[in-house]
Amino acid sequence: MAHYDLKTEQLKEMAPKLRAGDTVTLTGTVYTARDAAHKKIVAAMDAGDKLPFDLDGAAIYYAGPTPAKPGQVIGPTTSGRMDPFAPRLLDAGLACMIGKGVRNQGVQDAMARNGAVYMVAIGGAGAAKAASIKNVEVIAYDELGCESVKRLTVEN
Repeated sequence: MAHYDLKTEQLKEMAPKLRAGDTVTLTGTVYTARDAAHKKIVAAMDAGDKLPFDLDGAAIYYAGPTPAKPGQVIGPTTSGRMDPFAPRLLDAGLACMIGKGVRNQGVQDAMARNGAVYMVAIGGAGAAKAASIKNVEVIAYDELGCESVKRLTVEN
């Protein structure tokens, strides 16, 4: 097991080298997107429309609710809800997914095929992760409320 301090720009290169049990701290840009946003992103891909962010080398944090209710923090949500959509995003260049729970075989195959990585966010550690979020900006699908796509600037 190894520890890596990575900039999100390094994920595309480093993802294939990461192994189960490694620990990673990230600094840079991470996007939030849950199932409703994934459905819209895939629909945009199907229509040939512009996507809310460049998938190539990107990291998506399956977080919710964002923004958090007063007194609460942004924490990871169950990743399996994104499994129907994840292979398409991985095939389009997504390098990293962050969430909790297991992924189905289709997602595992797409990660192997594309050299991507799934980082498991430890449940109950939301406060520690939230402290690393330095900026949150809604960038797409504002009508989805807490499930809109957000750009997070994270540090360590």
